[in-house]
Amino acid sequence: MKYDKSINEILLASLVCTLFVSYPNLLFLSWDWNCVPAGQRACYIDYTLIRFFLFWILSAGMLSFNQRWLKEMQLKKRILPNVVLTVVAYGVYKGITALVCPGFDGRPIILTFQFFVMGMMGLLLGFANYLSLAHQKKDKELQQLKIESLQSRCTALTNQINPHFFFNSLGGISSLVRKKDYKLTICYIDHLSDIFRYILQSEHKGLVNLEEELEFARSFCEVMAVRYAGKLDVNINVAAEYMNMQIPVLALLPLIENVTVHNMIDSEHKMRVDIAMNSEKELMVINPVYPKQYKPDTHGTGLRNLEKRFALLMNRQIRVERTENEFKVILPLV
Repeated sequence: MKYDKSINEILLASLVCTLFVSYPNLLFLSWDWNCVPAGQRACYIDYTLIRFFLFWILSAGMLSFNQRWLKEMQLKKRILPNVVLTVVAYGVYKGITALVCPGFDGRPIILTFQFFVMGMMGLLLGFANYLSLAHQKKDKELQQLKIESLQSRCTALTNQINPHFFFNSLGGISSLVRKKDYKLTICYIDHLSDIFRYILQSEHKGLVNLEEELEFARSFCEVMAVRYAGKLDVNINVAAEYMNMQIPVLALLPLIENVTVHNMIDSEHKMRVDIAMNSEKELMVINPVYPKQYKPDTHGTGLRNLEKRFALLMNRQIRVERTENEFKVILPLV
């Protein structure tokens, strides 16, 4: 996370803090002034100013450390570094003032209390600054999520209703009609209707129940099975107890599309895609690998977009496991 507190802001904040914690000294100024011999009053003023400015500079260093360099996100993990820093700053202060202002002890009990308060203020101000920056970062991520989610939905919708898919769908209907398989034709049209309806409704959804996503996957796979003349088989084996778990909408679409894009599917390479749960309550999409002779003209954007959507919507990461003969994508659920 980027810390953008400027030096001027830190100096101003440390000055305010220094004035705040220095108020006990004001109570003793008039008493000290009367006790100091007239010939030493000029030296007393100089020493007081030196100690004030030294305290201010050390306070600025403590604030800077907390706001610009200490990146621990938990408050309890910030305590020990601040204790060490406060002790070091106190030692530096005592060492310098002993050399520059000899014989001017300046009430060590009050001084210790002031460094303790300054350390606490640095700790709390630094943590508050971290929380503020984290909130700003989260807001930016949410805005980016909205943009990417909209782009993802538009891309998915465009990919599915583009002329290529549309004409393939018409070709599938035409093929079924020629075979006079009217029952399968009606089922095919129903599946197409479900596909378009789900994609259009996805614009208003972020996370959906796993049951909805699997129903969409079934419809999409039925259409693709007709296109590949039964050489593409998708087996969904998910128990009913997991159906209410949630997953980003259209999460399975790019994975099934990738199977058809990156693999040969023919009589010698019949494709079986398995969708099932693992012991960690994660959804697995598994398919054998039948590499095409030529490299598909893709850039992996579908999988990258899916990774971003899971990270932003669920704060979790998908996992991809590749072997020579198998490709597996593991999707976390909530």
